[in-house]
Parts: sequence; structure tokens; C-alpha cells
Amino acid sequence: MANHPELSERAQYLLKVLVERYINDGQPVGSRALSRDGGLKLSPATIRNVMADLEDLGLITAPHTSAGRMPTVSGYRFFVDSLLTVRPLKQELALQFQHDLDTSEDPDEVLERASRLLADMTHMAGLVSVPRRETTTFRMIEFLPLSEQRILAILVTNEQEVQNKIIQPSRRFSAAELTSAANYLNAVYGGLDLATVRESLLKDLRETRDRMNQEVLNASEIAELALTGRERREKKPYLLSGQTNLMDFGELASMDKLRTLFSAFQQKEDMVHLLERCLDTPGVKIFIGEESGCEALEPCSLVTAPYAVDSGTVGVLGVIGPTRMEYERVIPLVDLTAKLLGATLNQKSLSPS
Repeated sequence: MANHPELSERAQYLLKVLVERYINDGQPVGSRALSRDGGLKLSPATIRNVMADLEDLGLITAPHTSAGRMPTVSGYRFFVDSLLTVRPLKQELALQFQHDLDTSEDPDEVLERASRLLADMTHMAGLVSVPRRETTTFRMIEFLPLSEQRILAILVTNEQEVQNKIIQPSRRFSAAELTSAANYLNAVYGGLDLATVRESLLKDLRETRDRMNQEVLNASEIAELALTGRERREKKPYLLSGQTNLMDFGELASMDKLRTLFSAFQQKEDMVHLLERCLDTPGVKIFIGEESGCEALEPCSLVTAPYAVDSGTVGVLGVIGPTRMEYERVIPLVDLTAKLLGATLNQKSLSPS
């Protein structure tokens, strides 16, 4: 918790009313509005004096175009640390979240669902970091024929992580050919690093295609299709959903701010560094404005929480929105989603890779 100035109960109460009013309306709050909404029998002059004190302490500021006041980053931080009361979410919502996360056996799909849930529930941007492993070990692959030349590829990596992918090669393969291809791949590559498997297959297809027997050629061609998606997926450090929701907030809607923000999402380095800072911090962590250390996020707040698999923290999820986000609602949503995501992955005995 940051070091905060000493405030009287009256000053704390008026600051709380001002921040809540600004979060709700997005407009600077004047002394008359505080007098009307605050519920205290104080004159506008008294309220103006308190607001002047809060402004001197750097907790609120007056934009040039208005006589009202709005919170500063320090004001939001005081509000979040000292004045905010977070209520637990309804049990029905927790059950709905659990159901939505539990409807897929693919751990990557579970991660994507978590980011979409956060975005949909907050109407802001939801993100989930994808755990990165030192290596991903190829255990086995199985191919099942489907209709219209399609094939279901079932890939098992590491200990018991399962990835399903539907591929469509250029010709139809018989069930016997698919079984033979899978047997060859499992016998030759089982236990090797998945990146090594991919590189070897691509190299063989480029250099020795003409000398391959049909069984090896079939296996290589099908495996190339089956593993291509894995290569793209492993390059994603995090999954992001709902970034266009940020365009609905006036303070973020200028083209310059959106361009800077979306560029940071695409470049990824700053975001990855920020998420990695949250890995070793238990519970919810909140970055407000420039606290993130990321220039592109200065108009924003980021609420994060780590999620664990097999009793170890493996990733972070969170919500990005304007600094005037509804912290009272966002904080418990992030906390709940992190707990449910870890529980879902553990129940399936699957770890995202």
C-alpha cells in the first residue's frame, strides 16, 4: 500500500463521493454536486475549502475547462487502498463463470474463454498470459478420419496435455494410412522436444521428399498441418479480448491514444514485462495510470491476479480500462476468474503450454 496523507473523516468521505461520481459520469465534479450527493449538511463554501485541501495534497485536480474536480492517480490510489469496499460476487455468477470455463477440454481454449469472459463482464479489455515452458515434449499423436477429407489430429505433449485440431489435407487419407502415419511419428519422435520435431519434419520435406517412402511422406505432410497451429500459438505471450471496448470511453477514444495503446498490445514487450511483474505477487494487484511504467497505459488502469496450476503460479490475467473504471466491480471479477481458471485447469489435469 502506498504512503498516503492524513485526511479527516470529512475529507475522506468527500473524496470517496467525488471519485465515485466521476467514475460513474466521467465529468468533473463541482462543490454543488458534492453538497447534493454527499449527504452531509455542509455549505458549498465548506466543501470548496475541503476540495482545495484535497487539491493541495495532489488527490484531485481541476481541468482547465471546468470548475469541477476530478481524481488524480494519487486520488484513485487513496480511494482504492483506503476507501473502497469490495463486496463478494453472487454465487450464481461464480457458477456461470465456472460453467463457461469448463466447456472445453483444450487448455488454450480455456485461456481464451477466460479473457473473453473478463472483457464481456467488464466491457473493457481482458487479457490472460500464456505460460511459457522451457520445452514442450512430443509424446504421441493420433489421427482420426472425418467427413470431407478432414482429419482430427489429437496431440499429447509433456505428461498429459491434449490438443485437438481439425486439418484438411489436399487429398483423402484412409484410416489405415492415418494409423501408419501416427505409428511412424510416435516411434521416431516420441519424447523429443516439439520444436525439434517440427524442424526435422520441415527439413525432411524440403530436402528428401523425392527419396521418402509413401508412409514417411504421408506422416510428414499430415504432421506439418497438425503442428503448424502449435507453432503460432506458442509465439503468443498473452491472449487479449475486447480491446475495441476501450473505444467507448471518451478519455481513451482519441486516435492518438488508441493508436499508442493498440500498438503496445501488438508490440507486446512492455505488456509482457508488466505481467511478469505480477507473477510473484499473490492476490489482486492494481496499476493506476503511470504506476504501470508503460507510457501507452498512462490513461489506463490494469487490475491483475495470478492463476495457479498444480499449486504453482503459472500465469496472470487481468482487465485493462480507463483509470475511472469501477474498481469495486472489476477487482472481485478478476480475483474470481483467476481462482476459477486455475481450478478448471487442475480439474482437467491439464496444464496450458
